[in-house]
This record gives sequence, C-alpha cells and structure tokens, in this order.
Amino acid sequence: MRFRHTPYSGWRLLREALADQQGWTPAWEDRDPSNKYDIVIIGGGGHGLATAYYLARSHGIENVAVLEKGWIGGGNTGRNTTIIRSNYFHPQSAALYDLSVSLYESLSKELNYNIMFSQRGMMEIAHDQPELEAMARAANAMRINGVDIEVIDREEALRREPLLDPSPRSRWPICGALLQRRAGTARHDAVAWGYARAAASRGVHIIQGCEVLGFRQDHRRVIAVQTNRGEVRAERFGLAVAGNSSVLAGLAGFELPLQSYTLQAMVSEPVKPCLNMVSLSTSTGSYISQSDKGELVMGGNLDRSPSYAQRGGFRITQSVIAPLLEMFPCFSTLKLMRQWGGTIDASPDNSPIIGPAPLDGLYLNCGWGTGGFKAIPAGGTMLAHLLATGRHHPLSEPFDYRRFARGELVDEGHAGVAH
Repeated sequence: MRFRHTPYSGWRLLREALADQQGWTPAWEDRDPSNKYDIVIIGGGGHGLATAYYLARSHGIENVAVLEKGWIGGGNTGRNTTIIRSNYFHPQSAALYDLSVSLYESLSKELNYNIMFSQRGMMEIAHDQPELEAMARAANAMRINGVDIEVIDREEALRREPLLDPSPRSRWPICGALLQRRAGTARHDAVAWGYARAAASRGVHIIQGCEVLGFRQDHRRVIAVQTNRGEVRAERFGLAVAGNSSVLAGLAGFELPLQSYTLQAMVSEPVKPCLNMVSLSTSTGSYISQSDKGELVMGGNLDRSPSYAQRGGFRITQSVIAPLLEMFPCFSTLKLMRQWGGTIDASPDNSPIIGPAPLDGLYLNCGWGTGGFKAIPAGGTMLAHLLATGRHHPLSEPFDYRRFARGELVDEGHAGVAH
C-alpha cells in the first residue's frame, strides 16, 4: 500500500482516481527488506514511525527498517479518538506527556505535513462537590509538575459548552470542571503518514506486509528476526506493537506484565459545528468531541475482558452513550454511524514500559494503555534515544519494566480513565 499526496485541483484528483493514481508521487516507497540494518523497529504505527524519524533526524542513524505486519497506521494509530493532553498526576507522567504535547504543537511544521492539531481544550467534568474538591487537589499537584491546568466553576463550564444540560436535577449535574487549554485533537492517520513520509525521506525503509514470526538469538542477544519475507538482521531492535506486545515478547521467550483489552469508540452522523472542546465525565469515563467532518466522536472505559477483538460490544456502547445523552440531551436524535475497537496493552500501574527488554539488543515501547496516541512524539523520542545510545533518556528511566520488581510504580489509574 502506498499513500500518495499532491495538492492537485479537484479535476486532477478525479482524473487520478479514475487512473488508479498512477500520476501521483508516492509519499514513501514500500520496500522489500534488506538482509542487514543498523536498527530494526517492529511495528509501523505512530510510535514505530516516530522512532524511525527521530533516529534519522536526531541521531543520524538512517540505516533503519520499520517492519509492519499490516499497513502503515492500520493498528491503534488509526483506531482511537485522537485526544492529546498532559494533565497527568505524577511528575514522571506529566513530564513525558507534556513533552509530547509540546512536540505535537510544532509537528506539522516539523514534518511539513498538516496533522490537523486543534488545541481546542479539554474539560474533565465534576458531577458533585466532593469530586470537584478532589479535582482541585489534583490540579495543585499538576501545577507543581509544571502542567497548565485550572479548575473552573459550573457557570464557566456551561459557558464553554452551552449544549450541556444546566439542570441541577440532571442525573449527571455539572458542578465544575478541570480545564486544560493546550489539550485538543489531531488527525490520527495524518500523524502516521507524516512521520512515514519524513522518515522515508531520510532513508528509512518502510516494509509493509512483513510479519515477525520469531527471534534468532545468540547468547541471550537478539541478532535477527524471522519474518514471512525472510530473515532480517540488525544490531538493535525496537518493539512498538501496542496491544500485541505480549505476543511478540512470547515469541522472544520472555513475559511482560501486560494485559490486552479492547478500547471501544464510535461516531455519530455529521452535524454542523456544535462542540467547542473535548468533554470527559470523570465519574462515568465517557467522553465526547467533534471531528473536523462534523461527527461526534465518543468513547469510554475499557472492556475489562482480555481480548484481541477489534470490535465493539453493546454493553460498552450503552455505558458510553447513556451518560453522554444525560449531559447532552440534544444529541438523542442523532444516528450512530459506526463503531470500532482498538487492542491496547495495559500495565499494572497504567503507565508505559519503556526501556531495555530482558534480552540484549531488544528495546521496549509498550503498555501505554489508553494513552498511546497522545504520546506518539514522546514515545518515539524515548525509544530512538534508547536504540541510538543503549541508555535511558532521563524521562524514560522511571518507566523501565524493572520498576515492578522494585515496587516503584507510577500509578496513573487513580482517575479511573486515562484517555
């Protein structure tokens, strides 16, 4: 599969479509794998592509291959709700996600590709006074961590989202909210395509339809991967395969403290612009925003039944839509257009695993849970640093998998939902 991008007129677009796009310049070349690379990255989603780009740009390592089982952006990068924020509680998390927001802010210019990052802001809504007080305490911790955050009262929340039900007798009344102005959304496939094009322009090989079937080792060091397209050798390997991290770790002969779940999302029929920002109900976990196409994008909590199925289920659909319609009654007549699920890998403390694997020569980027998309630039930066230097970046060190044995958890499950 090749994605082609050229700013042609409408007539040229129609002509190219009828001609099977033969006249457009490929954004990247879909290559066959070579026998040997300096670094091989397993996983062609956002984190893998960002890693390849930063290896080439920041570390000057261009003899790199990205191996993707399916197609670029066909995994979780293209199956999420595109929220970007950094209002996390612990200083380790806040530093990592705030770096990601900062990189997102300049990413369109950096990649010369419009990722459609809209910093429309995000409200986490409190439905009673104790919840609002807990938010105020969390906001104080976030400010200490350097995150821009503020607590707003009921009137300000209703002013920012006039379609919220103002009635105090609502099942989920609006009592106030936690507001991050720098939060927002981006176009998920544009992030993947932008990184892919930028990495390929620096010499990175992007290899789609290349499934890793096993790892070849020499004295507990990974020296090659066996794929459906032959063996590929490298000095170092990076693993960035989201919900399939445990599967690949099993192929390499070790276990990760991860569990894979389905995270469901859905969109309504498109309507005229009516939502100003991302709104999340802390009590229910349901959240909603509006895409540039006009669709209402909705999601909620994880389905805690371990699964690799990329599909939705009625129980979760109901748990998402019911509270949202209580808060936004005017949406009750809209049609639900489609729903889907992404396979995420959750760690015991709801924080990522970044660092060297139990095998030499293999480095991990996994366990992001529901926070993977928002962390793409930072996750790529961290894994690139590890692969290039063999050492942790200061921001990745707290997320080494060995923290579980030491009991040094970075528990971000306190809010119940971490979208």
